[in-house]
Amino acid sequence: MNTLLRRRTRLLAATTAAAGLVLVAGCSSGDGGSGATVKGVHLVKAGQLTTCTHLPYPPFQSEVDGKVQGFDVSLVDLVAKNLGVKQQILDTPFENFKTGAFLNSGQCDLAAAGMTITAERKKNVDFSDPYFEATQAVLVDRNSGINSLEDVKAKGRKLGAQAQTTGEDYVKGKGYDPISFESSDAVLNGLRTGQVQAVVIDYPVVQGWLKDKANAGKFKVVGNLKTGEQYGFTVKKGNTKLREALNKAIADAKADGTYKKLYEKWIGPYDASAASPAAS
Repeated sequence: MNTLLRRRTRLLAATTAAAGLVLVAGCSSGDGGSGATVKGVHLVKAGQLTTCTHLPYPPFQSEVDGKVQGFDVSLVDLVAKNLGVKQQILDTPFENFKTGAFLNSGQCDLAAAGMTITAERKKNVDFSDPYFEATQAVLVDRNSGINSLEDVKAKGRKLGAQAQTTGEDYVKGKGYDPISFESSDAVLNGLRTGQVQAVVIDYPVVQGWLKDKANAGKFKVVGNLKTGEQYGFTVKKGNTKLREALNKAIADAKADGTYKKLYEKWIGPYDASAASPAAS
C-alpha cells in the first residue's frame, strides 16, 4: 500500500501567509456540510480555499524554510485572495488526481500539482485553462556515459521516473521499463544513490534541482523532450464557478505582470511561450 495512504491525519504547524498544510490519509472524512458560498463559489470549508496537492514537487509546491511554497501555491493564493479567504493545502497521493477522488468526496475545492492536462484525466475532473507549457528533461549522472535517452537502453543503464506521471507514461510508450519512484525527491535520491543512472521528469523540476551547486556538479541534462504537455488546475466535474475564478486569476496575473514575477521567482528566466499556452 502507498505509504501516504497509511499515514495518519495530522496538522503541520508550518504555514505560508495564505497557505497551510495538512497530511491526510486516503480514507479521511469529508467536510461534513461545513462549507460556504463566497462570490458564487461554493467552498467545502468556510473561510478557506482547500487545495489538494502532492508534496514535494518543487518549484511548484514544496516546503521551503518550513512553509508550503511554490509557483502553483502562489497562483492559487491569487484565487483565494479574490475570494477573500485563505488557502489551505492537503498533501494527498498523486493517483487521486487522476480520479478526482478528493474533489468528489468534498475534501478539496481544487487540485494543484504541476498536473498535465490529458484526455484521460478530463473524464474525471474539469481543468482550468492551461497556465504552463511543460517539457520533460532527461537528467543523468555525469559519470554514466549517457548522452541521450537512447543511450540508456543502448548502454544497458537504469532509468527512473515518478510514478503515475506523464513522464513515466512517455518513456513506457517508447519501450522503456523505468523504475518508479513515489515523489520527485525520491527520483533525485534514486539518481544520487545509483539506483538509476538517468531519470525523466518535468524540466522545471530539474531546473530547481540544478540550482544547487552540488547537483549541478554531479548531474547534467542530456535531452529535453517536447511532449506538448500543458499544466492545469482541476476542480470537481461541473464546478463551473470555481473553474471560472481560476481562469480569471490566471488571465489577470498574465495581464498585470504578476505571472511573470512569480515565474521568475520560482522557475527561472521568464519564458513567454511557457506562460501563454493555447487553451486546450
